[in-house]
Amino acid sequence: MFPRLTTLAKLFAADYWIVLEDVQFTRRDYQHRARLADLDDPARQQWLTLPTHLPGGRSTLIRDAVIDDPALARRRTAGMLRQHYGASPHWPALAKALDPVLDAFTTGRTAAVAQMSARVLLDLIGWRGQILTSSRLTARPGRSVRLADLAAATGARTYLCGTGGMTYLDPDPFAGPERHRGPVPAAGHWHLVLRSPPQCPVGRGSTRPGRHGRPPPDSRRRPMPRTRQG
Repeated sequence: MFPRLTTLAKLFAADYWIVLEDVQFTRRDYQHRARLADLDDPARQQWLTLPTHLPGGRSTLIRDAVIDDPALARRRTAGMLRQHYGASPHWPALAKALDPVLDAFTTGRTAAVAQMSARVLLDLIGWRGQILTSSRLTARPGRSVRLADLAAATGARTYLCGTGGMTYLDPDPFAGPERHRGPVPAAGHWHLVLRSPPQCPVGRGSTRPGRHGRPPPDSRRRPMPRTRQG
């Protein structure tokens, strides 16, 4: 929820954001919470947490997690954001941009609020990529294989992962014609982002090159060696 700047940099460098909403919800991750920093002293931080109920226990998928008392959670979220950032000269613009986030509480779904919170921030910085959900794409089970399959399903040839992911992902499933993985700053694992190749079909049959130019210095792609599977 309300992704960190490192996560936004990762998303901005990509053409696709695939929301992994059919994986297990993790309470200790950032799926339902964010750190709010004080305007005058960024070192002073407070957790903003959506009280979340897991109908299926620990095995509950992200898409099935529900908000405990959505009306109360909405008021608390709006109040905490205003308390932390209401004194900023940019607050009026931000408050207006947050309306879709607060409206998402009516769904009662934690994932809907979290996804919308990221989407409004991406809109504010001018991201023009596409958002997809993993449940609507075909992918085999297995951490690395699944991510490689999702990348292939979009026609992307680069998977951008956090620096931590570079240590545990198996490079073999990513080996293929013009497909590799590359490091970007660490971020929560409930989403992944993909980089499309030049002239990769996007939208309604249109084609266009990458729209964002060079990604930030800490998120540039680094080719992985091609390896044979089998």
